[in-house]
Amino acid sequence: MKNLLILGIGLLMVVYGKAQSVRRLTDQHIVNQQERMVFKQWDKKKFTPTKGFLGLNPNYWLTWAWHPNYPKNDLRPLSSSGEQTQRLLLVAAMKNTEEAYSRHADTLRNTTLTEMLNYAGTVSGADPLWQLYYNHEFQSLYQVNHASALQGAGPQVSDYLIRTGLLRWYLDESAALTERLDGARSTNLDRGSRIMAYHRMLDEYRKLSSTWQANKQRAKLFLSLAKTNADQKRPDKAVIASPGRTDIQIADDVLRKSKL
Repeated sequence: MKNLLILGIGLLMVVYGKAQSVRRLTDQHIVNQQERMVFKQWDKKKFTPTKGFLGLNPNYWLTWAWHPNYPKNDLRPLSSSGEQTQRLLLVAAMKNTEEAYSRHADTLRNTTLTEMLNYAGTVSGADPLWQLYYNHEFQSLYQVNHASALQGAGPQVSDYLIRTGLLRWYLDESAALTERLDGARSTNLDRGSRIMAYHRMLDEYRKLSSTWQANKQRAKLFLSLAKTNADQKRPDKAVIASPGRTDIQIADDVLRKSKL
């Protein structure tokens, strides 16, 4: 009895094990169809089931009678005219078009940035020519004031320049030139026109500075001559000709008196 029980349990385990095992079913017709649809060459001979002897294979008629034109037409998705091939070609064409549009957009962006840098006044301070040359040349123009204009002039010359209005004229001309320079830097303008404006205003500033220095020198000379003339009119500086002196002696005496 005990042996029968052990035998029954063993049979149950064998049956249970077979029930748990999975058997792989392979249908050659399905495999052939999958190969044809994906990567294999279109081969009419692999359309199984075949007709058989004298076309009497019922499986053939049950399968292909409903699709009589299918074996004659290459319907692979990855064939030269397949849907998937056309889809991949379309994707590649769209990708090429997208790259062409991207390159065109990049070109437009670079051109726009270049034009913006050439025209925008907000970035004129970053211009290489301004940084390397004009910024240094116009630095003294931005620093013009009452003290810098009279630098190097004595008290009498400074008082004369203020009384005659020459100082006010120089300050007004410098302020007007500074305002024009700021306008050229902040206005949206072609870079070439902006550089030409810098060049013209720099020439004007140099002429203005030369004129101002000449005015200071003339004022100093004028005050010196005025002082000499006043000294000559003083009684103690008058030249008195001694009786019996020659013209050369009188001229020497005049020169000696004028140097005192």
